[in-house]
Amino acid sequence: MEIEITKHLLKKLYRMGCWGKRHTCESNLPKGFPQHLRKDVLKVAEELRKNGFLVKHLTHHEHQWYLNWNMKKEIEEIIKD
Repeated sequence: MEIEITKHLLKKLYRMGCWGKRHTCESNLPKGFPQHLRKDVLKVAEELRKNGFLVKHLTHHEHQWYLNWNMKKEIEEIIKD
C-alpha cells in the first residue's frame, strides 16, 4: 500500500508542477486519497522527505511541500507507469 501511495503522491505533485517556488500546503497532500489512507499519506510524505524526494518548507501559516529538483530522474522513473 505504501508503494501505491508513494507513486500517487509523486504523480500528483509532478502534475501540479510543484518544484521549488511552486509548492502545495501540507493540508492539500492527502486530498484525492480515500479517507482511511489520509494519515498514511503524511507518513509516506515524511519518508519521502527523509529519502530526499520531497522538500518541506515552513511558512508563516503551514508547511509547504515540493519535489526535490535534484531527484527529478528518480521521480520520473518511479511515476512512469
